[in-house]
Amino acid sequence: MTTILPADLGLDLVRATEAAALTAGRWMGLGQPDQANLAASQAMGQALDILDIDGRIVIGEEGKLGQHSPLDSGQTVGSGSGPALDIVLDPIDGARLLAIGHSDAMAVIGVAPRGAMRSLYPAVYMEKIVVDREAAGSLVPECLDAPAAWTLALVARVKKKAVRDLIVFVLDRPRHVHLVEEIRTAGARVLLRQEGDIAGALSAAAHADVDILMGVGGVAEGVIAACAVKSLGGGMLARLAPQSEIEHQAVASAGLDIREVYSCDDLVAGKATFFAATGITSGVLLAGVRYKGDEAETESMVLRGETGTRRIIRAFHNLSLEFQITRQAGNNDC
Repeated sequence: MTTILPADLGLDLVRATEAAALTAGRWMGLGQPDQANLAASQAMGQALDILDIDGRIVIGEEGKLGQHSPLDSGQTVGSGSGPALDIVLDPIDGARLLAIGHSDAMAVIGVAPRGAMRSLYPAVYMEKIVVDREAAGSLVPECLDAPAAWTLALVARVKKKAVRDLIVFVLDRPRHVHLVEEIRTAGARVLLRQEGDIAGALSAAAHADVDILMGVGGVAEGVIAACAVKSLGGGMLARLAPQSEIEHQAVASAGLDIREVYSCDDLVAGKATFFAATGITSGVLLAGVRYKGDEAETESMVLRGETGTRRIIRAFHNLSLEFQITRQAGNNDC
């Protein structure tokens, strides 16, 4: 039987991303990414717990934070009533960007009916390729093993562009030195970012300034991105890519195959998905939190997989009531 999620679930989820963003925004430029992440995790967890959902976190924050938080894998969130959901989230996608005051940090969450999300715990890293609706049909599993030039040529042909006109989002990591060299040798342009894996996937899938995302990023970020990419009609390929011997052994012990190639539908089954994001620092897709005395302004995005609807929500928050979250607030649009 096909599970249908409430049409207004996305608006509830935005309350959780807004709570994380309002908390995280206070840490902008302070050079303390771990502290910011923990504070945002606590705020998001509190906001989720007042929602009428029976949520289970499929991939939690402990792998990234290196310590326990209210958002660990396997934790339940919500009141326990309402739809049974798989949840994957990131209170700050781009915590180090936030710490130095850079753009495109955001709070994000993806949900699907219980059992729809692929649990890849304890894997931490995966290789990914993300493109928009126009280029989705050009992706084939061989893209993950082929030279970057081959994949770029496929995408360029479908998008009716020269390879030199493509912009490729890549995380600025030592592991990507050779990938960046390949992309540049092929003639494409590279957009390097220290963090912001999900923002990069959104930019690639949403017909923004980025044509394709390539490289290794987080597993949790990959599953969250899959919720967004499905809603936007884009294409995605992913494969586990352990970055240490410890992770490699953990993945093998869990029976996960590092050769298996995942599509969006493999990571998140069905169309009954929601994705929500709130900007923390201003970026290509969303404005960041703006504090004005006792008021703050946020901008959020909600994507619904069943309809492909994309909503942009501009909200004004009374900070004199900050953190005083009640069940009544969880059931109204305030």
